[in-house]
Amino acid sequence: MSASLNGIRCLFLDLDGTIYLGDELIEGALEFLNRCDEQGVKRFFLSNNSSRSVIQYVEKLQGMGIPAKPEEIMLSTHHLLAHLLPELGSDVRYDSVFLVGTQGMREMLEEAGINTNSERPKAVVIGYDTEIDYHKIATASKHLHAGVPLIASHPDVVCPSPDGGLPDVGAYLAMFEAATGVVPSLVCGKPRPGMIAHKIRELGVEPSECGMVGDRLYTDMEMAERAGVRGILVLSGEATLEDLEEAQQNPDLVVDSVDELLR
Repeated sequence: MSASLNGIRCLFLDLDGTIYLGDELIEGALEFLNRCDEQGVKRFFLSNNSSRSVIQYVEKLQGMGIPAKPEEIMLSTHHLLAHLLPELGSDVRYDSVFLVGTQGMREMLEEAGINTNSERPKAVVIGYDTEIDYHKIATASKHLHAGVPLIASHPDVVCPSPDGGLPDVGAYLAMFEAATGVVPSLVCGKPRPGMIAHKIRELGVEPSECGMVGDRLYTDMEMAERAGVRGILVLSGEATLEDLEEAQQNPDLVVDSVDELLR
């Protein structure tokens, strides 16, 4: 597949490490997004990072000059909510939980009708909590010791930053396993194909007409393979060419950054 992405009608775009790194846009990202619009390629911003709400993501992207809309934001929190509050007929409805997550994530769950600070939770929910403190850690551990199941918004071990990887949900899960012996009963977000499958159906396109652009092999490229969409790996974030040599995933295309795409 060439960098022109022939036949692509929709792109799912990772954010951290793909469109921006920390608070800095990847060079050429704005021009790439303009090419998407000019060539009629639908684009959605897809992130496992559950530390921000949809509104906070829109504000960040717009602050960087990207004309993002709420309906273009797809988060692991959305995928999490689909499992916490499933359609009628499911055995368990997790409408009361103890959340280890940011205020932005808390607001999204509360708006959906979930009590996020229950004294008798049906689950402990872990998100990328950049506001984490010992009280949250200790309270969550007590619930886990008492047999409450653990659910995570996504599996990422680190969040990319200009100064190196920062502890993310996967690192928190390792801490809770070390302290309590509990592993999650469910991990949402990428690489689970359900993160994008519903949008592909909604758009009425074939998976082969869609692409997943991201910087991680074990989430972005793994989901691309599971969902049957084309995997476009960028080397502007976590993954390196050396990682590819040992990887189980096989991206359709590898580029330095989104600046090379749709030219």
